[in-house]
Amino acid sequence: MADRSAPFDRFAIRRRITSLDPERDHAEIMRLSSGYEFPWDYVRALEFALFRTYCVPSISALLAKTGEFERRPQKRYDDTALLMAELVEHGYDSPRGREALRVVNRLHGRYDISNDDMRYVLSTFIFDPIEWITKFGWRPLTDHERLGAFHFYRAVGARMGIKDLPATYEAYRAFKREYEDANFTYSDTNRAIGRYTLDLFCSWYPVPRALTAKAVLAMLDGPMLTAFGFPRQPRWLTTAAHTTLRLRATALRHLPPRRAPHLTNAKNRTYPNYPTGYRPTDLGAP
Repeated sequence: MADRSAPFDRFAIRRRITSLDPERDHAEIMRLSSGYEFPWDYVRALEFALFRTYCVPSISALLAKTGEFERRPQKRYDDTALLMAELVEHGYDSPRGREALRVVNRLHGRYDISNDDMRYVLSTFIFDPIEWITKFGWRPLTDHERLGAFHFYRAVGARMGIKDLPATYEAYRAFKREYEDANFTYSDTNRAIGRYTLDLFCSWYPVPRALTAKAVLAMLDGPMLTAFGFPRQPRWLTTAAHTTLRLRATALRHLPPRRAPHLTNAKNRTYPNYPTGYRPTDLGAP
């Protein structure tokens, strides 16, 4: 936690993180990094990470079959975000963390999901935020934060029953790249789930949908656009979006450090005032 006696020590939490062991203390590193240092960036990065997984036909076909994204896209998004936040804020072996894991395993246990698809989705929770913060964070990530994220989600994956998780950071990153090269390809279900997700993102902002959609698509890379069948946006729009995010990062460097974690207490559309009055077992499809 931040030192409350220091009114403006922007790097106090970073020093705390680098004093910890990335393997032994990975849960605390994740809580500090995602809850205090980069809460907004983690949320945005994981939004696009989930979007990225829908580029895989086997994953999008399952989502299309459940109908959850067509009927309740906001609820499904909130369920996923809050369950992961519970794990990070309280720890996967805490009472709330174990409860959240039981919900995650119950939801996944209903369907026939390949181990490789599970390994891939988990990898996006590690590496997509790292890539986002490397580009748009207010400071560079430390090696402790990168390795802490790897060890944290590897431990979560083991508790989800995911087999053959890569043993090292580099091996898992290589698996993610190879999986995407082999599996990112267009399908109609990719496009359908991608469209529902794009509509969901657009619903969050009080500007014309066409403008928001273009801004979101400008943030997707070429393989994602191809897999969804979405049009490429003008280069200037992508440049403008990236520049805006980097300007935000520059401004954040001059702001005081966060005094309280911003994880499960984020504004939520499906579960007002979460976590007050809720348990992790209230999340997920009935």
